Amino acid sequence: MNKMLILVVEDDAPIRNLITTTLKAHDYNYLSATLGETAILQASSHNPDVVLLDLGLPDMDGIEVIKKIRTWSNLPIIVISARSEDTDKIDALDAGADDYLTKPFSVEELLARLRVTQRRLAAAENQGAMQREFINGALRIDYVAGCAYLGEKELHLTPIEYKILCLLAKNVGRVLTHTFITQKIWGSSWDNDIASLRVFMATLRKKLDEGGDAPSYIQTHIGVGYRMQKL
Repeated sequence: MNKMLILVVEDDAPIRNLITTTLKAHDYNYLSATLGETAILQASSHNPDVVLLDLGLPDMDGIEVIKKIRTWSNLPIIVISARSEDTDKIDALDAGADDYLTKPFSVEELLARLRVTQRRLAAAENQGAMQREFINGALRIDYVAGCAYLGEKELHLTPIEYKILCLLAKNVGRVLTHTFITQKIWGSSWDNDIASLRVFMATLRKKLDEGGDAPSYIQTHIGVGYRMQKL
């Protein structure tokens, strides 16, 4: 596979240098930015494959950068931040981030995440032969369009929420363990993955259960994992 073009958005020089040096050593192409506005401009003009984004930027919050990029692109965004509170992770993931790494992080974990993202991007190019549609009760997933609907209403899902929903749908009726899900979505089962999975499942369930009286599509098996019920 060809190496990806990665946009590194980080104003802390030592951390930025660590990331870019690591990318260079592993033959990745990269761009760097220290300001949110510069990052948005580079994302729109160079169309990178992945964005590595710090949230604490001098000119604007990284959450705003995510929201602005999401108005035109679904390119993978991996947040790398010193903010470790669940609320910070929820805000970033709700805004459209695909992943969240907390500083300090290991270089090995970052490289693993990039490899998983690269495999996902390659797989996305070969989805033509996949099943076109999934229907379960009022839930409908249009795999070709990459959209999900509850009745006639389109669900506004983040990229990772959509991937989790598709994984559950393809295994409807089966209990999927936390490890299985995180391996399929992120390619690993780091502590960050498990914490992020809980956040994504909570927001996904909320969107699926908006109807109030609607049946619950996702069942939690405490300490084990999750299952999509066949309705």
